[in-house]
Amino acid sequence: MIPTKRARRVVAALAVPAILLTAAACGSDDGSSSSGPLAAVSGKPGEQPTIEFDEDASAGKTSVEVLTEGDGAEVKQGDMLGMDVIGKTTGEQSDLVNTWMTQDGQPTTSDDTPRPQLVTQAGVESALPEAITEPLIGTQVGSRVKVEGTAGELLGETADTVGLDKDQGMVWVFDINVAIDPTTSATGEQAPVEEGMPEVVAEGQEPATITIPEGDAPAELREQTLIEGDGAEVLAGHTLFVQYTGVNWEDGEKFDSSWDRDGGASFQIGAGQVISGWDETLVGKHVGDRVLMVLPPDKAYGEAGNASIPGNSTLVFVVDIIGVA
Repeated sequence: MIPTKRARRVVAALAVPAILLTAAACGSDDGSSSSGPLAAVSGKPGEQPTIEFDEDASAGKTSVEVLTEGDGAEVKQGDMLGMDVIGKTTGEQSDLVNTWMTQDGQPTTSDDTPRPQLVTQAGVESALPEAITEPLIGTQVGSRVKVEGTAGELLGETADTVGLDKDQGMVWVFDINVAIDPTTSATGEQAPVEEGMPEVVAEGQEPATITIPEGDAPAELREQTLIEGDGAEVLAGHTLFVQYTGVNWEDGEKFDSSWDRDGGASFQIGAGQVISGWDETLVGKHVGDRVLMVLPPDKAYGEAGNASIPGNSTLVFVVDIIGVA
């Protein structure tokens, strides 16, 4: 997905404190709701929907309508969601967000490549405000859901920040493709590590303990699947959901772990969004796998390093693949 400039400003503005009102499950009957639906939606789930605004309708209290009911898992508070999304506001010629199309009107994917997903957490302030995704709680994976209301009610003070009138109508259409419990980890008996590879202890919802062996770091990329899952195969272009821990080979010190934050991590794999060692290793793996990777500098951050990793560092990662979309 390539969002519009305003969409990027919406995401960036989430750091600004905002009062976000709770979304009503079926609209409002206090007389302040619109005379009817703000917009009609047509099209099948999995295909780009068409949104047609009713010029005579005015935006009122937030409402949610399940347009097509899926038969997958129920969405729970805090779930990581991978979704196809269109967001539009009244009076705007362009989409606020559209995972189906780029800004220049081209499809975001071809027939044989997974489409990039918008990833956010249900009812949690993350990539989208909680008031927009809270109505999705209790729906099922595979559903197409319409959420509509005013920019003020759905975005709170963020509406002012991004230049939207608080009374301006706003419609979101979500195809919920996956819902991942962010506390999930790989399960099953872990294989012994191969000779020369770091030892790994990973239990519960805590960063893995990684013990570096004696000796020099390997000059080439090494990887081992410690737990083999039986889920979907990871394809280039998939949006990947993971839990991970990373340490530096030189001192064994942890520099990052998704377990230290609320929720796992997500990114498009095989598309250059992550360091090359991840793209090279994780494509072809399966949901449920636990993967140990030792990445030489040229497969990680190279000579330059980054803010927390010195240049020419060999990095060790333990990655649990918890979902794809």
